[in-house]
Amino acid sequence: MKIDFASSKQSTLGVEWELALVNGQTGELASVANEVLRGVSAKHPELNDDDEHPHIKQELLLNTVELVTGICETAGEAKEDLSRSLAAVREITDPMGVEVFCAGSHPFSPPQLQPVTDKARYAKLIDRTQWWGRQMVIYGVHVHVGLDRREKALPVLDGLVNYFPHFQALSASSPYWGGEDTGYASHRALMFQQLPTAGLPFQFRSWEEYESYVQDMFTTGVIDTLSEIRWDIRPVPNLGTIEMRICDGLATLEEVGAIAALTQCLVDEFSTTLDNGGTIPTMPPWHIQENKWRAARYGMEAIIILNAAGNEQLVTDHLIETLNRLEPVAAKLGCPDELADVEKIIRRGAGYQRQRRVAAEHGGDLQAVVLDLVKQMRNGPTG
Repeated sequence: MKIDFASSKQSTLGVEWELALVNGQTGELASVANEVLRGVSAKHPELNDDDEHPHIKQELLLNTVELVTGICETAGEAKEDLSRSLAAVREITDPMGVEVFCAGSHPFSPPQLQPVTDKARYAKLIDRTQWWGRQMVIYGVHVHVGLDRREKALPVLDGLVNYFPHFQALSASSPYWGGEDTGYASHRALMFQQLPTAGLPFQFRSWEEYESYVQDMFTTGVIDTLSEIRWDIRPVPNLGTIEMRICDGLATLEEVGAIAALTQCLVDEFSTTLDNGGTIPTMPPWHIQENKWRAARYGMEAIIILNAAGNEQLVTDHLIETLNRLEPVAAKLGCPDELADVEKIIRRGAGYQRQRRVAAEHGGDLQAVVLDLVKQMRNGPTG
């Protein structure tokens, strides 16, 4: 199987932000995505009845909408794009008494009671995955970064895998599930990997080896389309991007911009290394798997494995070193402020830490957690 890889302008950016729709009074999930999407499209007479809005999309569940940017040069531009789409959603949701928030999961609404969008591909997914599929009341942030040639895709994927626990710790925001504290910083990370072809990516020595893998997936009926490979980091050949899908949902636009900038800077740094004839180090798969589990369990307090030699460091300490190293890259890409916002997440605490603080302040009331997330989406970070 030959898979063409579209050429993109190096280090261009695209961001996808999944938002939960909730009752503005109770914080319960509200399955009103169809009404919201119809309302948004009605304000665009150029769209036909069956046309999707270019930046506001359907998702698996009727309690979810996804905001998708166009091709952006900077993290700041991506934030502006998302802000416009969020305002368009609020034009419809505000009169309905519906609010939006973003976290890795909803703290208390029962997963099994959430209706699925009426599309054949979603019905097929649920029919195949059964109980696990019905649990997927989860939300994430995906960041695409453009690559100017195919040969960079798999080495850059390997490079981002080294930073898997950093992204997971910064974004971890799903400690609660069905009203219980799971004890994990990110329950979503371990939940999502139960789907076929989800979870950590494989590491391939060549593009041809990747093509052979994809052919095997088609031949054995594992997938019907390339997009059904749902790895936490994956090449997207038709767009000419690498897609970072590690992150739990992020509560604020500031945090989305920070994660976008960190992704863009790392990919650009890897790209420059390759342009200069260098190589990107890898770690054994068992180190990578352990790092994912540690970051999902301990979040910002994870002691992570740094390299194949097994050296370890607190994830936040290594993040600070990484941010310092990337400052010149951020200056070149026009995102120094957004990259600096990563340090604000470290100081303020990740989403799971803030959720637990709010719950403790309200005697364990998870409704207060949701309403605080709603407030953060409207007003920006707190604390």
